[in-house]
Amino acid sequence: MTTTTLAVLVPLLPFLGAAAGLLLGRTAPGFVRPLAVLPTLAALVLAAIVAVRQGGDDSVDAATELTPTGSIPIELALHIDGFAALVAVLVGLVATCVQIYSTGYLREDPRYPSYAALVSLFTSAMLLVVYSGDLIVLLVGWEVMGICSYFLVGHYWETPEARAASIKAFLVTKLGDVPFLIGLFAVATDAGSFRITQVLAAVAHGGLDHPTLVALLLLAGVAGKSAQFPLHTWLPDAMAGPTPVSALIHAATMVAAGVYFVARLLPVFEASAAAMIVLAAMAAVTMVGSGLAALAQDDIKRVLAYSTIGQLGYMAGALAVGDRGAAVFHLLSHGAFKALLFLAAGVIIHAAGTNSLAAMSRMSHLRDRVPDAYWTMTVALLALAAIPPFSGFFSKESVLGAAEHVTAGHTEHAPGAAGWIILVAGLIAALLTAAYATRLWLLAFRGRGIEAPDHGRQPLTMTVVLWVLAVPSLVLGGLAYRTLPDWFDGNDLAPTLTTSVLGTGVALAGGLFTYAAWRHLAGFAARVPLGAVAAHPEGDAAQVEAEAIATHAPAYGDVASAPDPADPGRLLLGPLHRHAAVGFHLDAVYQALFVRPVQAGASLVRFLDREVVDTYVRGAGALPRWLGIAVRRAQTGNLQTYVSALLAGTVVLAVAALLVASGA
Repeated sequence: MTTTTLAVLVPLLPFLGAAAGLLLGRTAPGFVRPLAVLPTLAALVLAAIVAVRQGGDDSVDAATELTPTGSIPIELALHIDGFAALVAVLVGLVATCVQIYSTGYLREDPRYPSYAALVSLFTSAMLLVVYSGDLIVLLVGWEVMGICSYFLVGHYWETPEARAASIKAFLVTKLGDVPFLIGLFAVATDAGSFRITQVLAAVAHGGLDHPTLVALLLLAGVAGKSAQFPLHTWLPDAMAGPTPVSALIHAATMVAAGVYFVARLLPVFEASAAAMIVLAAMAAVTMVGSGLAALAQDDIKRVLAYSTIGQLGYMAGALAVGDRGAAVFHLLSHGAFKALLFLAAGVIIHAAGTNSLAAMSRMSHLRDRVPDAYWTMTVALLALAAIPPFSGFFSKESVLGAAEHVTAGHTEHAPGAAGWIILVAGLIAALLTAAYATRLWLLAFRGRGIEAPDHGRQPLTMTVVLWVLAVPSLVLGGLAYRTLPDWFDGNDLAPTLTTSVLGTGVALAGGLFTYAAWRHLAGFAARVPLGAVAAHPEGDAAQVEAEAIATHAPAYGDVASAPDPADPGRLLLGPLHRHAAVGFHLDAVYQALFVRPVQAGASLVRFLDREVVDTYVRGAGALPRWLGIAVRRAQTGNLQTYVSALLAGTVVLAVAALLVASGA
């Protein structure tokens, strides 16, 4: 079987599995789980075979015209280079793990058949984006992922949080997709084709007439899909969906699509220095802002959501300095350890028996109750914090090294300012990442919150998947930076001494500061019961600290029943904590700038329609009705009345005729 045929089957198999799952979900429920797992597993195997055959050499290209358009043709095209081959393997691996995990996590869910089918469709759409060689076909996968995310985030539609989150995710991403679609048509018009290879050839020969405009339009869609500032606000709220869906969205599909798209068409963005600066600024704000917000979150899934936003900022930063190899390297590494983090968080939530106990400040004694989640999440958090030799260290250092390379003026693909922006922001983000990763580990596994009821051991399908993902989280970076350059344009991905020392140093500092703050607060909370706060002398520094601790749980009477008071995030952030906890009020800004004006406009239109337009319509109908009433009253049915009216009319006409005649 040819490589092209295998590549066609990779997105097709999950699609067929989704269709079969929807058809047989009610009539043959015993087939639901095999139809969820086996097609996705087969797609993973075929994607791995395609990657081995492609081998990082010349791309695999094939195309057939989809339909005559009369102008720019739309083609069902494949374009599989080293980037596409490896990203497809990541998508297949994470999707397979999510499907296997979900058989245990949602084993009692009555809507599991539709859920599994949507996950398969989600996977198929992302694989279509990865392999597609035509921008319109890529757009189809792009939009199918959007509607799948809407349904999956709103899986628990009985809860208002899930309904609101699904609508918000759909609307915010569509807000970016409108200029994205315009940008696709603009780039195709300049290049004369939707084929990616022809677009890149046109860019190489200076064929883009408005590169800055095109790049900025495309970046709007990328910002929405990959949750970059300022269109990132939908992703933390999307945690209302099932935890396996969060793993799929954050690790290998939806949010990865935007980064992958920029990597695919990077020369289009490099054609405009202004666009590269905008991309660098967007990535820098995203990295730092999401790190601060993650340090203030209490829900474990929201911490991981803001973490994803920040790590996507690293990928966007690598693209802003013109190194798509570093961006996709971090995409692969991040996909493994972020899927592991979410699935391990799901084990913790499953052990508690309810999503409501995802608050880290209320976790207690989980290390011994979920040992698999404890050890694998520790590996994933070390990878997230970029501590050597875990995979995140190598991929994150490749991003910082690329930024340093640009600051030294060793490349013409990106402006030097972009390099400095990404380097400084990346180091600050490394400090914050280690801080919130350490805080998560301390509060989740060494917390002093409520002892949740023990719901027994988790299904084997959930715990095995954790260990499968722990392997790439531990060793992928060390193996990949030596072998991936052949797949990624030959760029060196090895860590550089300067950024390795700086990055690891700030990461260790962030972890140590957080641990010291936790020890300080934990020791104080152990000595001073919350109920005894008022006993401290006025003006005593300890009183101020105790009151700060008490604000964590004003409704609880004692430490044993209160959320864990030893939260280092509040101490480290100080007065910034309350702003970071709500995402720096960006939702409130959008509410004031967009939601309220739209609602006011809708109210005005409704008033005009009801009070003005409807008044004219009602008036137009009232006049004939009144005339009809008058005429109806004249129809009495009395013959004498009719004869009298006839005679009176005759007299009137005669008099009128005489007057006219005399006047003439």
